[in-house]
Amino acid sequence: MEKTVRAIVISGNGTNCEREVAYACHLAGAAVDIVHIAELLTGRVNLNDYHFLNLAGGFLDGDDLGSAKAGANRLLHAPVAGSSDSLVTQLQQFIGAGKLVMGVCNGFQLLVKMGLLPALDGDLDQTCTLTHNDSDRFEDRWCQLIIDTASPCVFTQGLNNLYLPVRHGEGKFIVADEEVLQQLEDRHLTVMKYANDQGQPTQDYPANPNGSVAAIAGICDQSGRIFGLMPHPEAYLHRTHHPRWTREELPEAGMGLMLYQNAVRFIEKQLL
Repeated sequence: MEKTVRAIVISGNGTNCEREVAYACHLAGAAVDIVHIAELLTGRVNLNDYHFLNLAGGFLDGDDLGSAKAGANRLLHAPVAGSSDSLVTQLQQFIGAGKLVMGVCNGFQLLVKMGLLPALDGDLDQTCTLTHNDSDRFEDRWCQLIIDTASPCVFTQGLNNLYLPVRHGEGKFIVADEEVLQQLEDRHLTVMKYANDQGQPTQDYPANPNGSVAAIAGICDQSGRIFGLMPHPEAYLHRTHHPRWTREELPEAGMGLMLYQNAVRFIEKQLL
């Protein structure tokens, strides 16, 4: 029987990018289910039946109490029906099995506020956050991004740069202290950075749309299997998604699809 990569995309409580993320997984070759968070909390769906967890973007809980903080508390503390464990226990088992997690925008905020990123010491301690953009407004624009090719990140293997849109009001990445930032840099966990036209990391607006420290747009954990980013790869899957598709010769597949293809290839090689 042919083995299939199974992806799950979490919906509910204000997410609104789940269909685009599911389509990205489908194009990359995975069988994908969009699952409401309630189905996990009631025990009708179990994460262990999947290989690739996607936390999609949107306006989770209306961004009340800070970006994704309410959602993070739900995942950390809400019990699964019929079990004494919270959903985070199931999530830790999922990660411990060598599976993949990607959080985009609100999903990135969730991973950070749950302590799953960067998890430098392996504990669920929050050491960084994502807060209001320096511009003090919602930013909807396309950004140049450079990739740390020495990063262990599974999703960016073979990539040097990307061009993706951001759509957020709270995307400024900051750390608890400089030691955390230094460890992130030294371990090549700062996977993705906002770049200027010369391909260099920048703090200058609007190339850096939110003022993130060290121009950080995305980070991974030490295994490279948990990845969070503010730009939306699911929003650039086909050349017609590009803002200049009528004026430039572009490949048929959009740059964002490559992240999902890398994930599927990794799972096929390592887990099936």
